[in-house]
Amino acid sequence: MKKFIKYIANAALATCLFAGAGLANAELSADELVKKTAEEVLTIVKNDKDIQAGSQQKIYALAEEKILPNFDFDRVSRMVLGKNWRTATPEQQASFQKEFRSLLLRTYASALGKYKDQVIEYKPMRAEPGAKNVSVKTLILQPGGQPIAVDYSLVKVESGWKVYDIVIEGVSLVTNYRSQFSNEIRQNGIDSLNKKLAEKNKAAGA
Repeated sequence: MKKFIKYIANAALATCLFAGAGLANAELSADELVKKTAEEVLTIVKNDKDIQAGSQQKIYALAEEKILPNFDFDRVSRMVLGKNWRTATPEQQASFQKEFRSLLLRTYASALGKYKDQVIEYKPMRAEPGAKNVSVKTLILQPGGQPIAVDYSLVKVESGWKVYDIVIEGVSLVTNYRSQFSNEIRQNGIDSLNKKLAEKNKAAGA
């Protein structure tokens, strides 16, 4: 768990670097899309003085605009809750998606404000022609630090490629959250999980 938490901000940053409106462009392959849009967001982060100064309003707005639209939240939510998704009511599902989305928004907004000249190295993508599920493998190169392996799982939907999981040094974001949330649900139920997520999001201003 500690290892995952240590790397999540870097993975979030890497996601920030390739996130953008272009991710909905179905004409590009997943890896081409990642590389194409990285420069755009890097430029925004590096040149926006408000973001560099830690403006929460600008940081949250950028995360909301450039990152979250690129996630398949329905797929992620179902995978994270697993069997608990099937037994949850529509109201409980909707509440979870709302609070989980806010949780991810906070995570990525935090990472945006911590950019320190990290560089992303992209590995050649190996996928069968016409594949609907692919993995884009990258390394985050940190000044004075060890490289961090970050892989992105993407699915092809009607509107283009969408991210549904991030694997950091072999640790899956989906699996990590599933473990955390399933324990809470098993002990106290899904309503308790949703309440705790809502309280944390409210306290953080998300």
